[in-house]
Amino acid sequence: MTNRSDTFIVERAAPGERLDIFLRARYPAVSRGAVQRLIEQGHIKVNGEMVKPTHQPKAGEKVEVYFPEARPAEAQPEDIPLRIIYEDEDLLVLNKPPGLVVHPAAGNEEHTLVNALLHHCKGQLSGIGGVARPGIVHRLDKQTSGCMVVAKNDFTHIGLAEQFAERSLDKVYVAILCGEVPRISGEILASIARHPTHRKRMAAKEGEGREARTTYKVLERLRLSTFVEAHLHTGRTHQIRVHFQYISFPVAGDETYGAKQTKKLTELTGYQPPRVMLHAQKLSFVHPRTKKKMKFEAPLPQDFEEGLQKLRVK
Repeated sequence: MTNRSDTFIVERAAPGERLDIFLRARYPAVSRGAVQRLIEQGHIKVNGEMVKPTHQPKAGEKVEVYFPEARPAEAQPEDIPLRIIYEDEDLLVLNKPPGLVVHPAAGNEEHTLVNALLHHCKGQLSGIGGVARPGIVHRLDKQTSGCMVVAKNDFTHIGLAEQFAERSLDKVYVAILCGEVPRISGEILASIARHPTHRKRMAAKEGEGREARTTYKVLERLRLSTFVEAHLHTGRTHQIRVHFQYISFPVAGDETYGAKQTKKLTELTGYQPPRVMLHAQKLSFVHPRTKKKMKFEAPLPQDFEEGLQKLRVK
């Protein structure tokens, strides 16, 4: 695959699956909205013809994908300090602080990670993520802190995105959970889909949505709470937060998925989480250019350390 185009034959497709969803799984670095725009603009063709995003791909069909050169980024560079763990000519790994939005969106056009990256990298970022998301291979929620990798060019972006799709890239999180998790370790297998009524939320549903798997182990037992390490085997939206809610131990401070439990924890211990207590602690992947295995770790932020201190049994 070149930096800009890809041609392949569909080997198999799920019955009734739409083309935009099929391609979203193949190119995880590209949002579904961006895939739909590429289809509608004729940059994606099936058997040489324009189709709609609702086209259902079939085995044997030839799909041609072209990624046009990114337009100049609409986001403006801003001199926002970055906590860089590693950087070379192809990529950088950073420790995202809590509260920093990753990419511009309605209501958050400024002061985002993208604004900071545009300044730091002087525009040398991959364009595959689109105008709003240059260089962004994956994202962390606003309140989540920790390791993120950013691509400076399309070659690196595609190489990292393939590792996300193949699940060969390793991501390990730590979290403070509401409640006392009884097992020392466990596995959560529950598909994740959009919540039927709250469109900005996700929900774990048996037999619906996309397959999701999380494993965890208890690191420390705290007062009416538990400090755990969670290993992501799939990369679904809000996966860790949804999965721990699913087993009745939501992440402390999560007003979306664990408001009642967080309130109870505060009432009984006096500890009030300042945010969703979730931190992307470790990240490892193969460097797309050098093919070397790279491992990174982001130390716990201060608010996390303070939370552990306040919840430890005295």
